[in-house]
Amino acid sequence: MRVLIVDDEPLARSRLSRLLSQLNDYQVVGEAENGRQALQLCAELNPDLVFLDIEMPGADGLSVAAELGHNQPPPAVIFVTAHPQHALAAYQVAPAGYLLKPIGLESLQQCLQRLGVSTRVHLEKQKIALPRLSFRVGIEQRSILLNELYFLQAEDKYVRLVYQGGEALTETSLKQFADKFPQHLLRVHRNTLVLAERVVAISRSADGLHLVQLRDCTEQPEISRRELAQVRAILQSG
Repeated sequence: MRVLIVDDEPLARSRLSRLLSQLNDYQVVGEAENGRQALQLCAELNPDLVFLDIEMPGADGLSVAAELGHNQPPPAVIFVTAHPQHALAAYQVAPAGYLLKPIGLESLQQCLQRLGVSTRVHLEKQKIALPRLSFRVGIEQRSILLNELYFLQAEDKYVRLVYQGGEALTETSLKQFADKFPQHLLRVHRNTLVLAERVVAISRSADGLHLVQLRDCTEQPEISRRELAQVRAILQSG
């Protein structure tokens, strides 16, 4: 985890850096002595975690934390202060933790263990763990996160793959996709699979065809009579 230390006291920065060096998975990538430097280094270094002193010249730690909260996703912020009376104000900007000086190794470890799951590092780990859908376009191998998919539709010798941000024609067969993700893909037609979690409703076209509505997708693939009951069952089950 990439760490930025922000404190106007050099000795305090040095002490915290030494403590972090005793722990695995934490790399101090920068130090700042005021709020302005902190915001600049956050933009340049993209840290996952910021240790932030509250009382500093110029912009204090509270205003810096509020500014960092606009990042998507924001770095985790742990406030560091010698003044416990700041605790209530600090928690109004939703920090990941709060440490009182002088910091000890045990209190630091306990605080780090309580880091929230919404930090950048946790989100990246979550993203890596999500299933991916791989497909071939010519000689090129591509992949997307499975939850980015809208639907797959067989067209002549190819399968049209429609997903968030675009579409592609692949030689990977519909059956190969269906066999690999049987719990995620729902057949709505002999030539169409949709991502089951995106199914939100059934509509009717002007000529009486049943169509499946998919969350965030403007296209509505046709539902065959054979598969209509299954799609309705998915909707009824929530």
